[in-house]
Amino acid sequence: MSVDEGLVEWVAECLEPMGRVTMRKMMGGAVLYCEGIVFALVDEGDLYFKSDTVNEDAFEAEGLGKFEFTGKDGKIATMNYRRAPLDVYDDPDAMREWARLGIDAGERAPKKKSRKKKT
Repeated sequence: MSVDEGLVEWVAECLEPMGRVTMRKMMGGAVLYCEGIVFALVDEGDLYFKSDTVNEDAFEAEGLGKFEFTGKDGKIATMNYRRAPLDVYDDPDAMREWARLGIDAGERAPKKKSRKKKT
């Protein structure tokens, strides 16, 4: 994975009315957050929105596949992120509509417990 910085800037610009978008580079790509909520991945020039059982049908209806990667064992694995439809790349309203699905999925996701520091 690698990060298309221009794509990240476009997402942030489109979602400005919804909140601040930040990025954390991971595994050669990036995880995107809106107001601290994970909602998307960027892999090279491709954007993937977080999905779950609640919003999965919207992605399925558009034929948007899951994010795939090759694991250390050489096998193809998937994550609960779905490819963004093409119109989000040039339509701010579409970007906000689909990003909202990802943000909502991020809000529904179980919260990770913070590690307690040893004293």
